[in-house]
Amino acid sequence: MKKSHKIWISVGAAVLVLGIAAAIAGPIIYRDLVAAPAADTPTVTAPEPSTTDGGESGALDPAALVGDWTVTEGSEAGYRVDEVLNGTDVTVTGRTDQVDGTLTIGGDGLTLDAAEITVDVASIATDSENRDEYFRGQALRTDEFPEATFVLTEPVTLDAAPDSGQVVETDATGELTIAGETQTVTAAIQLTSDGETAQIAGSIPITFADYGVEAPNLGFVSVEPDGFVEFQLAAARD
Repeated sequence: MKKSHKIWISVGAAVLVLGIAAAIAGPIIYRDLVAAPAADTPTVTAPEPSTTDGGESGALDPAALVGDWTVTEGSEAGYRVDEVLNGTDVTVTGRTDQVDGTLTIGGDGLTLDAAEITVDVASIATDSENRDEYFRGQALRTDEFPEATFVLTEPVTLDAAPDSGQVVETDATGELTIAGETQTVTAAIQLTSDGETAQIAGSIPITFADYGVEAPNLGFVSVEPDGFVEFQLAAARD
């Protein structure tokens, strides 16, 4: 075989190996070096607890918690999904701070009687404008359904008043409406309060098809059919 032929065969083999390596490593490089890191899972940050004369944290006065609370600045909501890029999982999170809502604590001071949270879906953003355009347009149809809502349908009652700053974990059942479709869901939540302000964080597992949303599949990249709605709320007494 002529030397030139051997060189071309060697070059061709090298290109093939590099192509295979790029196909395998490319998505990994995208996930680890190019794509923005996924946002942290929502969680509350406990405020400094109030103290009694003995220096120990004190329980909140249930009577002082009764009434209406309003979602305030510092709140955010969005989604978490897994994309599969040529076999490599890439976690994507979208977030918006355009969140409104009200919460009502009943007369015993231990029961969340009502809650309604509204999210401006059209303002949810990720690290990719192309992805955002698809979700706003084809997937969520935000021109027709610009908001998503969660409405509490079952009271949430604590066994006892927590200490100021104590983080409490519980579940909240309600109706989640996305793209005009409503489903009953259960949110796993954390909450904490100092008596005047409160933080509530949680997530809701969803299946996109339940809301008439088709997860995109472009061959080389696809979105898993399940994901999470996530929220991190700040609230204050009215």
